[in-house]
Amino acid sequence: MATALTAALSLHSSKTPSISTTPSILSTDRLNFTKVPLTFRNVSSGGKMVSIRAQVTTEAPAKVEKVSKKVEEGVVTNKFRPKEPYVGKCLLNTKITGDDAPGETWHMVFSTEGEVPYKEGQSIGIIADGEDKNGKPHKLRLYSIASSALGDFGDSKTVSLCVKRLVYTNDQGEVVKGVCSNFLCDLKPGADVKITGPVGKEMLMPKDPNATVVMLATGTGIAPFRSFLWKMFFEKHEDYQFNGLAWLFLGVPTSSSLLYKEEFEIMKEKKPDNFRLDFAVSREQTNAKGEKMYIQTRMAEYAEELWELLKKDNTFIYMCGLKGMEKGIDDIMVSLAAKDGIDWIEYKRSLKKAGQWNVEVY
Repeated sequence: MATALTAALSLHSSKTPSISTTPSILSTDRLNFTKVPLTFRNVSSGGKMVSIRAQVTTEAPAKVEKVSKKVEEGVVTNKFRPKEPYVGKCLLNTKITGDDAPGETWHMVFSTEGEVPYKEGQSIGIIADGEDKNGKPHKLRLYSIASSALGDFGDSKTVSLCVKRLVYTNDQGEVVKGVCSNFLCDLKPGADVKITGPVGKEMLMPKDPNATVVMLATGTGIAPFRSFLWKMFFEKHEDYQFNGLAWLFLGVPTSSSLLYKEEFEIMKEKKPDNFRLDFAVSREQTNAKGEKMYIQTRMAEYAEELWELLKKDNTFIYMCGLKGMEKGIDDIMVSLAAKDGIDWIEYKRSLKKAGQWNVEVY
């Protein structure tokens, strides 16, 4: 772990070239006017009725273009596709869960030489070596990127993933291993890896550096939020300085499966006013009622505070991980919203439309 994440404690910098702007002059021949029907009015003049014709012109309303609240400028998608993937090298592959954790999770870094440009919150596809039972190449599997756009080494030439090894016993009592996850977790430094993408715009970061960003993760759903938090707290950018509030809720079964715990604690120590961190360890913690501490259970302890934040137009919710947790959060918010006379489901729909409610679950 220490070897894999040595770069975590160093500050990176990114320089953005200045963009010069010149004033533009609006030519009159580009102004559009729309005619309205001619109108006639009868008015009295010297005791006689006179018909006056008036022609009114009005400027056509300009088309309002929706402005995204998220960082979408320069986002690249699908540069590499399954038939022509980018072939990178595995630089690092380290198990980041304890030996007694229920399952293994690995952190891995691949070289890209800057050829796979991605933004925080995007995903890449991986094509495992070998063929399926029909003799065809394996289908790609998508994984959320766990590194910032600068990468773990700060040179924009790598991409990192956080992958749990999938192993289970089927109904016939046979041990089944997930093809792609086991391929990735078994990779050795120097091995080739076929990469597609990048893909996705749902989980892109907010533009506003003063935003409140609430992140809800279970297990490897932490990946996109590690990318967010590295940009916020471990890097220096000329065009971005986070001054808002980042609040992370991470749910796992045991404390030995808490991912990137040391990194997050360093962030909290560095920026205590800008970073809040709450863990939910379901097999080891309970709430006041003796209930298991799932992520929605932990959030319920801050329900009113979270609801107040959700009523602000610069609060963004991001959710990544197991599908069931969204319902648990709905259950918390329904009654709180109702107290204010608000239908939670409708309100959540409006948040999503505004780019403030972002979900990537599986």
